[in-house]
Amino acid sequence: MLKQTQTSIKLVIYSIVVIAIVIGGAFVAGTFHPNYITIDKLEDAIHNQELKVVEELGLKEPDYEFTDQTSFINATSQCVSYLNWTTDKSKRVPISIIIAMAGIESAWGTSRFATEGNALFGVRTWSLDTVPHMKAKGNPDANWGVKKYDTKCQSVKDMIRILNTHPAYELFREIRADNLETGKWDYRRLLSGMTAWSTNPDYAEIILQTIVDNKLP
Repeated sequence: MLKQTQTSIKLVIYSIVVIAIVIGGAFVAGTFHPNYITIDKLEDAIHNQELKVVEELGLKEPDYEFTDQTSFINATSQCVSYLNWTTDKSKRVPISIIIAMAGIESAWGTSRFATEGNALFGVRTWSLDTVPHMKAKGNPDANWGVKKYDTKCQSVKDMIRILNTHPAYELFREIRADNLETGKWDYRRLLSGMTAWSTNPDYAEIILQTIVDNKLP
């Protein structure tokens, strides 16, 4: 506990230093009114400094411990917060969407894929000879399996990677870019760009309602 407290104090100190550097940079470069190019450069500088903070503090992936739905939400939130330290702001996924999808896909961490394979999102793989996986009990002879992970947080990381790279989610990325411009998440629009994740035509509404019902952050 003491070590964690000391680490947190160091993190706060580093953050204060970063903020001071950014404010100073904004003053010098823009004379209180930096243009958009200057702002982008400053934001990039902030993220680069955040990555250095993570490296210097030796921050580690948090334990994914939970006993019920509430603690599952908290554990997922901690995992996403950790991953965001090393994810560029333009590639982050709203935490509410991640929590809701993880909860629905894994029955709040109680599904067989989640408990035996740390798989929270049911991500499939067809590379059965090279990728660790589990077979669905009802379809053991399928030419695909559900990917297994060393930790549940690694499952979250892979989900974010898929949304950021797979062609099926290009619309999601475009909507996210628009949301970042406005400074406000539009969950309904974002979810409309993620229909490829499930064959259920009501999937987007299910995730949205889960966010509302659980008052997710």
